[in-house]
Amino acid sequence: MTTDPLHKYPRPPFEAQPQSFPGMTGRMAPEPDHGEASYTGAGKLAGKAALITGGDSGIGRAVAIAFAREGADVAISYLPEEQADAEAVGGWIEKAGRRALLLPGDLKDAAYGRAIVARTAETFGRLDVLVNNGAFQQPNQDLTEIEDAIFEEHFRTNVFGAFYVTKAALAHLKPGASVIFTSSVNSKHPMPSLMAYSATKGALSNMVLSLAQLLAERGVRVNGVLPGPIWTPFIPSGMSQDAVKSFGSQVPFGRPGQPAELASAYVMLASQESSYTSGALVTVAGAMPVF
Repeated sequence: MTTDPLHKYPRPPFEAQPQSFPGMTGRMAPEPDHGEASYTGAGKLAGKAALITGGDSGIGRAVAIAFAREGADVAISYLPEEQADAEAVGGWIEKAGRRALLLPGDLKDAAYGRAIVARTAETFGRLDVLVNNGAFQQPNQDLTEIEDAIFEEHFRTNVFGAFYVTKAALAHLKPGASVIFTSSVNSKHPMPSLMAYSATKGALSNMVLSLAQLLAERGVRVNGVLPGPIWTPFIPSGMSQDAVKSFGSQVPFGRPGQPAELASAYVMLASQESSYTSGALVTVAGAMPVF
């Protein structure tokens, strides 16, 4: 039976629900779907080990659950204040019969980036898939409102953090390994209210295209996913409440995507079935045209 994608999940308007960054999953209404009850694995990542930054909530949480059900051991990094969400994800990984590794810390710290890679490789004995998903977002109404420190935090978390972790991971990534970046449709359609965030996502998309070429001779594939409006804790904690109420209404599907609806894209890019796919930017955005 075909499920109508326009009405598969809740549609706006949503209620106002202010949170401080990074936001908590359990305080969202409706609570996001990460595939807890719906994702079924098929052994596509059997025996592999993955590290997912920002794996405690949102897209990272959905990817962690999917990877575990596909047979991978999964390490997740997250901010210390997100411990409760991270422990919930660890529970789902273990329920899938796989090993979970929880790695609290801050991606802005280069030493932390190196440490989480080393801990993952040491614990699991290998590293096959790296997902650079951790990010920071804060809206602005005017250029003059963007504090220098906030602008820098966007780049230090979203771009520098991904650089630190990817560079460290190279010592462990063997031919056939996969690196996946979470970019955004904002990399090609930047929002004025998310100027700094959009700029970092543009940088990440370009990193994907450069690294895919740079790492080709190593047999390491590099790809990116460009999510559209996705219902994650970033929304109530990183956007105005007016924007929250109508979130997702601007795309042809008329609703935001759920994290669970992106998991299959990451599984596809991580699996050996995609052995010739590198340098791809896969849009998942409810029919929103992205060029």
